[in-house]
Amino acid sequence: MFRFVFLLILASLMAGGCVSTQELSNHPGDPWEGFNRKVYGFNDNIDRAFLLPLASGYRELAPDFVEDGVGNFFSNLDDVGVAFNNVLQFKFLDAASDVCRVVVNSTVGLLGFIDVASHMGLRKHNEDFGQTLGYWGVGTGPYVVLPFLGPGNLRDGPGKIVDMALWVPMWADIKTAERNNLFALYTTNKRAELMQLEEKTKELSRDRYVFIRDAYLDHRKSLVNDGEVSLDDELYQELEGE
Repeated sequence: MFRFVFLLILASLMAGGCVSTQELSNHPGDPWEGFNRKVYGFNDNIDRAFLLPLASGYRELAPDFVEDGVGNFFSNLDDVGVAFNNVLQFKFLDAASDVCRVVVNSTVGLLGFIDVASHMGLRKHNEDFGQTLGYWGVGTGPYVVLPFLGPGNLRDGPGKIVDMALWVPMWADIKTAERNNLFALYTTNKRAELMQLEEKTKELSRDRYVFIRDAYLDHRKSLVNDGEVSLDDELYQELEGE
């Protein structure tokens, strides 16, 4: 649920500071492109000042198996929200599979650090509240880049708020400091994963704003329709491990 969305959210933080010099592409789904590019540049400044240094240090210090374990841990937490959204979409078999994934990975998988469920044939699903709204016929509306949150649209933007509320640490009985530490680790780990994506986007597009916008719009449409990723490139499949 959160994984691909957060990859794209954090990808928006990587746009170059020169995006304001790019000509507008006049994409029909992006009527607010001038505003969006400015927010995109703002997000980039935040990324370069805070997130990128943290992620670089994290990658240097953390062995690969630690990064993998942390990613699995948060993926396990995300499965709770995935199950919830599958129920809302009447996909009860998928929801039951999601619940089984959480139970197996939280116990045998040592709180989710080891993805035992996937090896048992319990496939990881990708559902969030934006997809649920799309399932019930809510239109996307214009594309919009949000400060700190990155790419979205008038449907998925509010959906992200619901997804954040469903994230286990937000409602679990833990201290505020522990919740904040978990969120900081989650964000740092995702940004570290994105460092590989950053190199690939440099090779694939001169205008990374356009690349990420088009990738986001295509992928969200595919997810709502329960289809395969229909992008020309394969890099998101590589990052998703699917």
